[in-house]
Amino acid sequence: MAKLNGILKIEGTLQDMTFYKSQDGYLVRTKGGVSGDRIANDPAFARTKENGSEFGSAATAGKVLRDAIRNMVSSASDNRVTARVTQIMTQIKNLDTTSARGERTVDVGVATPEGQALLKNFNFNDKAILGAVFYKPYTVTTATGVVSIANLVPINDIAAPSGATHVTVKSAYSIIDFDLGISDTQYSNEVNLPIDGTSTAVTLTPAAVPTGTGTKLYFLQVEFFQEVNSVQYSLNNGAYNALAIIEVA
Repeated sequence: MAKLNGILKIEGTLQDMTFYKSQDGYLVRTKGGVSGDRIANDPAFARTKENGSEFGSAATAGKVLRDAIRNMVSSASDNRVTARVTQIMTQIKNLDTTSARGERTVDVGVATPEGQALLKNFNFNDKAILGAVFYKPYTVTTATGVVSIANLVPINDIAAPSGATHVTVKSAYSIIDFDLGISDTQYSNEVNLPIDGTSTAVTLTPAAVPTGTGTKLYFLQVEFFQEVNSVQYSLNNGAYNALAIIEVA
């Protein structure tokens, strides 16, 4: 893959070269590669087939995670979040030390302490890392998913972007079965505060305890707004909003 420089901005296919636009600029790549049929049936490509199978499994697990908190991800994520989640899931899949090559899964890997550590503190928006936005300590009650924040003073405890007048904090508690690809997510109440010097005790309580079996994940989101004529508008389409996995059990 090469990057195209110059004044010509080409998109499409020309002979054996494909020109396309990406978030990194205009790129060009050559056609080629082995057919899918050969990879599936030629013993020489057994390792390639196994790698492809495991990559597909990791990508599916990443989608299950994103879908579990779709309401949050839609307002607090960067344009590379899908690739970054898949990368984490691939690392977790590699921690499956019991399954045969080509059959390793996230479901087995995430049951290990190392797998859970990879998920904890994952940020869905790499342009707004939770720890760089939200300074106040918080506690998570893993049995109920309640997140408690004592004496939150927004002007001191939150790095608000220019133009923000209000901030909303909310949480979620999910149980995700990566084997079956299903999840149950319960969202908390939302606490909206003016960005000033007022101290507030914040308690975020999920609507219920999610049901099912699997990996328990706890999320915290910080969302910024600008108030104009008594109406709050999302600031810059959510570019400054933070969302992270704060605990895994």
